Amino acid sequence: MQRFDPRIYLFTVGHFSIDWAQGAIPALLPYFIATYGWSYQDAGTIVFANILLSSILQPVFGYYSDRVSRPWFAPLGAVISGVCIAVLPFVTDYWMVFCCSMFSGLGSAIYHPEAARMVNGLAGTHKGKALGTFSVGGNAGFAVGPLFAGFCAYVAGIQGLLFYAVFNTAVAVLLHHRMPGILRDMAAQQPAAKAEGQGAEAKNDWRSFGKLTILIFARSIGFDGCNAFLPLYLISVLSATAATGSLALTILFALGAVITYFGGILADRLGYVRVLRVSFLVMIPAMFLLVNSDSLTFALLLLPLVAFSLFAPYSSAVVLGQTYLSKNIGFASGVTLGLTTTFGGLVTPLIGRAADTYGIDAALQCLWIVAILGAVCSFALRTPDALKQPKPAHACES
Repeated sequence: MQRFDPRIYLFTVGHFSIDWAQGAIPALLPYFIATYGWSYQDAGTIVFANILLSSILQPVFGYYSDRVSRPWFAPLGAVISGVCIAVLPFVTDYWMVFCCSMFSGLGSAIYHPEAARMVNGLAGTHKGKALGTFSVGGNAGFAVGPLFAGFCAYVAGIQGLLFYAVFNTAVAVLLHHRMPGILRDMAAQQPAAKAEGQGAEAKNDWRSFGKLTILIFARSIGFDGCNAFLPLYLISVLSATAATGSLALTILFALGAVITYFGGILADRLGYVRVLRVSFLVMIPAMFLLVNSDSLTFALLLLPLVAFSLFAPYSSAVVLGQTYLSKNIGFASGVTLGLTTTFGGLVTPLIGRAADTYGIDAALQCLWIVAILGAVCSFALRTPDALKQPKPAHACES
């Protein structure tokens, strides 16, 4: 069996650099509200800005990468995301913050499809493990990003956000340096893959992919709802400190990084569709209890269940999407990797407006409602033939 290519870890670090920049923005919202007097709707719109270009362009870049590869997109995306966060300490105008947030999302849109396509190309016979490892980098970024951003905003000084540019640029330089060898080895592997029958008779199942997309949208609303408003909910409703609010987000995504990896392993054993169904069935009570809690301790104790429901289906959705659209892996990656963590950001201004009008606890009731939608869609999915476990030889003979 082909060995696991360690260069996949390089793209995992790149995924970390993209998503720790995205994870910084929600953690900075309490700082912006306190410093500039923004409303909840204003804060939600900043998250919307971060998600806007990312949501629209990720599938576009993915579709483009299926036809004309642009390997330099991966390091470019890392640089854009980091620099845009580093600029935030030096702008005070709302619309300048809006633009910085939006173009940081552009870096995410550029990176994800091309990097995921390369990981798929390097993975060989370890595609499940490779995509799980790649996904862990993003979830770890969402875990560390809020913690570091909160540390800069409330402890060390907001100028500490400059380190986002330093770190992301270093990752981009390393990616660019290793790219020629990666491309050479990917090209060498293609004839061998064809000889072994990998990717033969690739077909697109758009109907199943459409059902999966609805499920992804439901999960994304839960993901971005927590990402944008969990700290604000804990602070304003449950009387947590700003530091505790940021820490809760870090705990959620730290758990998510671990759960994503083991969720992929669980899916290999139990089935990808089954893991999706269990995750959404857990999400319904977990979200309901979280947004109706009157105890900070109880809310924090619910974070493992919330994390399981949000992150366990992550790898399953990616693998299913790439399998349903086996002729358009880049496009499928743009939707499953990108919209999984970005589509919900398009809804955050509406949640913010509802929070301004009715209270943030009332507005967040949508999280368990969309979980019901996701659960319904999960039971409409089928397992692709390519992912079904082959029967043992003796069973076939009998």
